[in-house]
Parts: sequence; C-alpha cells; structure tokens
Amino acid sequence: MSTAPKTVQSKESTLSEKGLKAGSVGLIGAVVIGVSCIAPAYTLTAALGPTVSEVGVHLPAIFLVGFIPMLLVALGYRELNNAMPDAGTSFTWATRAFGPWIGWMGGWGLIAATIIVLSNLAAVAVDFFYLMLGQIFSNPSLADLSKILPLNIATTLVFIAGACWISYRGMETTKGVQYVLVAFQLLVLGWFAVSAFVHVANGTAFDATAISPDWFNPFAVDSFSSFAAGVSLSIFIYWGWDVTLTMNEETKNPEKTPGRAATITVLVIVIIYMTVALATLSFAGVGETGLGAGNPENQSSIFAVLAGPVMGPFAILMSLAILSSSAASLQSTFVSPARTMLAMGHYRAISPRFGKISPTFKSPSFATIAAAIAAAAFYVITRTVSENALWDTITALGMMICFYYGITALACVWFFRASAFSGVRAFFFKFLAPLLGGVILLVMFVKTAMDSMDPEYGSGSSVGGVGLVFVLGMGVILLGVVVMLVMYRLRPEFFKGKVL
Repeated sequence: MSTAPKTVQSKESTLSEKGLKAGSVGLIGAVVIGVSCIAPAYTLTAALGPTVSEVGVHLPAIFLVGFIPMLLVALGYRELNNAMPDAGTSFTWATRAFGPWIGWMGGWGLIAATIIVLSNLAAVAVDFFYLMLGQIFSNPSLADLSKILPLNIATTLVFIAGACWISYRGMETTKGVQYVLVAFQLLVLGWFAVSAFVHVANGTAFDATAISPDWFNPFAVDSFSSFAAGVSLSIFIYWGWDVTLTMNEETKNPEKTPGRAATITVLVIVIIYMTVALATLSFAGVGETGLGAGNPENQSSIFAVLAGPVMGPFAILMSLAILSSSAASLQSTFVSPARTMLAMGHYRAISPRFGKISPTFKSPSFATIAAAIAAAAFYVITRTVSENALWDTITALGMMICFYYGITALACVWFFRASAFSGVRAFFFKFLAPLLGGVILLVMFVKTAMDSMDPEYGSGSSVGGVGLVFVLGMGVILLGVVVMLVMYRLRPEFFKGKVL
C-alpha cells in the first residue's frame, strides 16, 4: 500500500486522508474516550494529596485556575480542527502555521509525553491489580508482589500488550471497552462523593469542614510559589482531552464533532474534579495527621486511605475503579501517539512505515505497535536503572505538556491571523482565547523548567548539581531535536516544505 499523501488543489492542498475508518465515533463516544484518557479516578487519587499540601483548602480554586488555560487552548484546538481536520493535530497544525521544524517538534512533544504516560499508567494498573488481589483474597502479602521487579516488569508488559491489542483493533473496539470502564469509575467516584457528604451531614466525618467561599479564591493562596506549584499540578490533571481531536478523521462530522467533544470533555472533568475535591475536603479536612488530606503519608493515594472510612465494606470498589481508570487510560492514550506518528509517516516527516494502516481494522498498524514497544522499553529501562528516574520523568511531563499545548495554541493565533479580526466570534475563538491559553502554558513551561533545576525538585535526585527532573525533561526535548536533524538528512522533502 502506498503511503504517499494524495493532494488536491485547494487551500488545504497538502492535507489528505490516511485510510482510517471514517464515521466510527460519534460525539458521546468521543467524550467517553476523552474522559477515559484523562483517567479521573487515577488522577484524583494521585493528585489530590500533593495539591492540598501546596494550597490547602484552596484546592477548588486551583482546580478552576488550571481549568482556564485548558479551556482556552481547547477552544483554539476546535478552530484549527474546523479548518483542518487531520489526525496529526499538533504536528500538522503547527507545521501549517509555523513551518516543518516547529511542527515536527510539536509532534515530538505529544509523542514523548504520551509514551512516558503509557508506561506510568501500566505501572499504576499493575500496582492496583495486585492490591485488588490482596483485597479479594484477604491476603495483604499479594499486594507486595508488585515490588518483585521481574514480576512487576512482566505484568506491566502484559498490560501494555493488552492495551495495544485493543487499540490495534480500531476505534469501535476501543469505544466499546471505554463505555464500560469509564461508566464504572464515574459511578464509584459519585458513590464516594455522596457517601462523604452523608458522613459530614451525620456528624461521622473524620474532620467535618464546612465549605467556604474562600476555598474558591485563588488569591488567598499563601505564596506565588505554592500557587504556581498548584497550577502546574492542576494542568497535568486535565491533560488528555486532546485525544478527541486525534480521532477527527474517524468521527462523524469531523469538522465539528472533535472540537465539541474536546470542550465537553474539559467541562465534564472539571465538574467531576470539583465534586470529589469538595467531598474530600469536607470529610477529611486538610490536617496533617490521621485521615487528613494534608497528611504526607496519604499523598501517594488519597483514596486508598479514605475509601474504607467513607465507603465501608464497598471500599474495594474504589480499588477496582482506580485499576479500571488506569487500564482504560492506558488503552485510550494509545490513540494519540499512534495517530500522530501515522500522520508524520504519511507526510514523510519520519519513515513512511509509520503511515501504514491495518487493512482489516483501518487503524494505524505499525504506529500502534511502535508506541507499545517504545512505552515498554522506556518502562523497563527506567524502572531497572532507578525508580526515581521513572517518577521524575513523570514529574517532567508537565514541561512537555505545556510545550506542545502552547505551540499548538499559538499556531491557532498565527494561522488565523488574517481572519481573526473579522468579527467578535473570530476575535475571541481564533485570537484571544488561544493566545491567552498558549502564553499561560509557555510561561508555566519556563517556570517549571527553572524550578526543576533545583536538585530538591521531584525525588531530590540530581546530575552534576542540576535537578534530575530538569535533566530528564529538557533531555527528552533535546533528543527530539537530534532525531529531527537525523530525519532532515533522511527525509529532506518534508523539511523543505514539499509535502505539507
């Protein structure tokens, strides 16, 4: 099968279809996959504690502040998709706006971030899989099996292979799996929130705390440093909604559905986060002892600590919800890197082999398998070398998220510069919203990079006196530059603007 792009003479003359199965996902399916990729149950149990440690009761305010740039960027993404529905999203749009070099790096940022997250999601799924076995069989020692390195790595590779297999079978199989897993985790999160509020009302909460308007005031946070750290965490918890755009060649009404799905996904997620955050703060307070949300011992997984006291004998459902959340996100996260690499191969920015489509399932065949191999290799190497390296790379993820989101948002501003002032709607959606969102995220990128140079940032590890988080984050970006220069030698036609 030829992977060379077909072209037509029009404004979008160099954009072309890639052979994906059109019309296989509707608006609801796209939103479900978007929510799945964000993984609310897993994300909340991991992020609530650290965010409370930074901003205390102002957790709802920080969640709202982090939501604003995500919404602004999502609006810009929607406009780009309306004009250029292409599976390459950040790669394609930044290339059309700024040229092949910046476009290539935008694609690299997305691929690198998602590959790293795939390995982390698989690791979390494995941890909760063995925890679940320990709870089912009333044998806590089973939970410790995840600490046996060879068994941990083997189980992680099985999870990655399973997610890859589902993704390889296309969007219809992905959609069917996600309906079940997303519905279950949202049901359990709702159960947790309602139970927590019932405990507060009955006077049986650990540290019943009345909800106050001050909780929603971001200016009440003690210091700008705490504010910035909290916003950085909250940006991470919203990441993943752009998967709805990478499906644009496979959705019904591709010019409208993906953009609408992205906006709805962000709105649904902020409602879920605010509800669970308020329930957690009301039940547990922000104290640093016992079940308090500010207790450092509770921060690695707040639900593992609170599920029992809040949900009683049904606490095991929370473990199952977090397992299903991480497993669902592991599977749906494959969508973005596979389709970005598909587009890069299709437009000859990397090897044309990445542009291959499965004739049976109409999905990115080579790119999906390549994403799985990369995620598996990344996990095996970092987990074997140092567990700190694995978790510090996850911390460095924030830099890559801000990097490629920021580039894509500003690409919207530049691409529509001629029509941005043609009316009120165009001014807001094509200029002001993506400009503000892009600038905020790029400022956060610089701020995070500067802060992460401190050896105390993240795990406290360092290389030559420079924080390991900075070394890993900037190292991944610089690796992208090196690979790009190699591709320039091998694929000069793309970089000379002859393809896209």
